[in-house]
Order: sequence, then structure tokens, then C-alpha cells
Amino acid sequence: MRSRTFSVFQGCAGLLLGMMTSGCGVVAAGLFSAGAETASATGVSYTMDNIAYKTFVLPVDPLVKETFATLQTMGFPIENSESHVAGVHIVAHGPNTAHPMDIEIDLETLSQKTTRMRVVVKRGVVQKDAATASEIIAVTTQRLRYPPKDLTSTGL
Repeated sequence: MRSRTFSVFQGCAGLLLGMMTSGCGVVAAGLFSAGAETASATGVSYTMDNIAYKTFVLPVDPLVKETFATLQTMGFPIENSESHVAGVHIVAHGPNTAHPMDIEIDLETLSQKTTRMRVVVKRGVVQKDAATASEIIAVTTQRLRYPPKDLTSTGL
């Protein structure tokens, strides 16, 4: 079974390589960039080393408040938060000791009405977790679009 899987992989790799070198590079490039549509649809950009970015048309203060609430909702305790000239730096950690996770969020003031969020989630020394970083941005964005209702007022 292993050799069959490997030969299928070799066949696909050969097909893509052949398409790229025979003038069908547009088709091959489309196959390689299929995942990029997901990132652009959500407005989240990624660097090559799995750092997630999103720019909000929002001053830094409301974004700080919603970022804190997002981290609390997701169960990531905030260790430190410090304001500086360029914005706010937030450090949080994942509580799972079997898989330690360090979260760093920078909220950079681009103008009085625009803030860029940069999220890095590290697992160990080298590995970065783009999925968790993008989820932090997605939950924060969701909270900004649809603020949570006060459940006590609804009787729940």
C-alpha cells in the first residue's frame, strides 16, 4: 500500500512539474495557490512563517477590549499587556501543559482610525500554529461584527 501511495504522489508531482515546464504554468500556479483564496476571503494575511495579520478600520482601544474578551472566551490566560507608542503588545499562554503554547498579539496603531493586528502562536521553539492565530483573529472579528448579547437579560 505504501509503494502505491508513493507512486501516486510521484505521478501527481510529475504532472505538476510537466505542466509548469510545458507552458501550462497558469494551471499549475492555480493549483498551488488554491489555499490563498481562503485567506483573502477572511481578510487575514499570512507570512511565510505562519504569522497572521489583519487590518481593522477601528481605533486601538476597542480592539484591545475585544482581543482580551476573545482570549478569555478561548481560555487563554493573559500574562502581560503593555502599551507603547506604536500600540499594544499582549502575551497569553495556552493552559495545556502537554502542548505548551505562547501567544503574542501586537495591535499596531496605523492611524487614529486604523489598527493592524499581528498574531503569532508558538508551540515550542520553532513550530508556529497558523490555525490558532487565524482563529483568534476570526473570533475577534466576529465579536466586533456581532457583539455578544447579555445572557442575563434574556433569562438564560
